[in-house]
Amino acid sequence: MKFVSGAILSVSVLAGFLAAVPSRAEDAPAAAPACEIPDYLLSGDAVLPKVAEALKAGGPLNILVVGSRSSTINVTANTSEAAAYPAQMQAALKERLPAIEVNVSVEIQAKKIAEEVAAGLSKLVEGKKPTLVIWQTGTVDAMRSVDPDDFRAAVDEGVVALRDAGADAILINPQYSPRTESMISASPYLDNMRVVAQEHEVPLFDRFALMQMWSEAGEFDLFTAVHSSELAKRVHSCLGRALSQFIIAAAHPKPAQEN
Repeated sequence: MKFVSGAILSVSVLAGFLAAVPSRAEDAPAAAPACEIPDYLLSGDAVLPKVAEALKAGGPLNILVVGSRSSTINVTANTSEAAAYPAQMQAALKERLPAIEVNVSVEIQAKKIAEEVAAGLSKLVEGKKPTLVIWQTGTVDAMRSVDPDDFRAAVDEGVVALRDAGADAILINPQYSPRTESMISASPYLDNMRVVAQEHEVPLFDRFALMQMWSEAGEFDLFTAVHSSELAKRVHSCLGRALSQFIIAAAHPKPAQEN
C-alpha cells in the first residue's frame, strides 16, 4: 500500500465532524429540514437483485452498514443511535414497505482504510448473512493520502468479495465538508469510487454531492467549527430518508410491495 505525501488530518476533523456536541440550545427540537433530493441522485442503471428477491418473497430484508464514525452520532443526553442515519433509514424503509421485515445492523470500522476493511468483508457477510451491505468508505483513505490507484483496487476487491459472498452492495462516498476542502483532496477518491461502481454495476450513493448541495442551498451550516447534536440529527435524518429512497429505486419493487 503506497501513501503519497501530505498532512494527515485528525479523524475527528472530517470523519466525525457530524458527531454530536451537547448544547443547551438543543433542548428544543428544530423544524424538520426539507433536504430535497434531485432525481438524478436517486436513480441509475445499477440494481439490487438480492434486495428485489427479498421484497418479492415478502422479506426479511437484512441490511448491514459497514462504516466509520460518521455512521453514528455520539450518544449524549440529547441523542441516541436511533437518530443516526442507519436507524433513520430503517424507519423510513419500514414506513415505505410496511409488509416487509427490515433489519439493519451497523459494523463500525473506525480509522481503517479501504484495504483493511475489504479484507474482512467476506467474513462479515458469512457471519451476518445480510441481503445488502452498505459500504461507506473513502474518508480515512483521503485523510491519509492513500494512493488513489491503491484505493480503487481495494474498493474493487471489496465489491467482488461482497458479490462472491452472496450479498448486494451499495457504496457510499465521503461526507462533504466545506471546512476541509482546502486541506484535503477528495476528488481522486470520489472519482475512483464512481469507476468501481460503474465497472461492477453497483449503486453508488453520492453522499458527498447531496451534502454539498444541501450546504450550498443553506439547508445546513456545515462550515462552523463545532457541530451541534441537533445539526447531526437533522443531517442524519435526511441521509437516512434519502438512502431508503435510493434502495427502493435500485430494487425496483412492484407497486404492491411499496406503500
